[in-house]
Amino acid sequence: MFSKDPIINLENFQKQRLHFGYYLGFNSFDFKLDYKTVGPDIQVKKTTGFNVGVVTNLRLQEYIDLRFEPGLYYTKRTLHYPNFTREIDAIRDVNSTYIHFPLLLKFSSLRTGNIRPYIVGGLSSTLNLSANAKLKDDNLQQKFRVKSWTTNYELGFGIDFFSEYFIFSPSIRGCFGINDELIRDNDPNSPWTSNIESLKSRAILINFTFH
Repeated sequence: MFSKDPIINLENFQKQRLHFGYYLGFNSFDFKLDYKTVGPDIQVKKTTGFNVGVVTNLRLQEYIDLRFEPGLYYTKRTLHYPNFTREIDAIRDVNSTYIHFPLLLKFSSLRTGNIRPYIVGGLSSTLNLSANAKLKDDNLQQKFRVKSWTTNYELGFGIDFFSEYFIFSPSIRGCFGINDELIRDNDPNSPWTSNIESLKSRAILINFTFH
């Protein structure tokens, strides 16, 4: 693969109009919080989650592809509120199981041997199966609620490595929420939600794709 004159693997594979693949990967989700008034920040503790999904790749022209990459993403974030003395009030665990629907444009460079770098970007919609959006209980009953559907934009880059039998494609992307996800508590003066202007997800996604 890295020799001066490598054997060219799968030379005609990416000339196909349509091809498919799958991916496995990791994620690190965070929250971007904006506040109505200045005060102590809510701290967000992140963990490493996992991703799994499929890829449908439509070739538009030699260097541009349209990709649909639906997948299942699992992650967990913990919010630490600074103004409480009891842990039951100060900590909110936010477990999220997402069904993620990205529609992306892939811009590839000229292939060099068996390596082809690319950049990717586009929009995605996400359904949070753990959103608690329909619950009547709120933070007073230890229930942190967010909206079920969110919209994001995504930007990233990766490299296609052409082996003898398949293409291995590691990539890293940033995913940035566009709309406010927070569902406010029933009490308009709630100490958990009243000072939050907006709460948006953002994430780093690392995927290993096989075609």
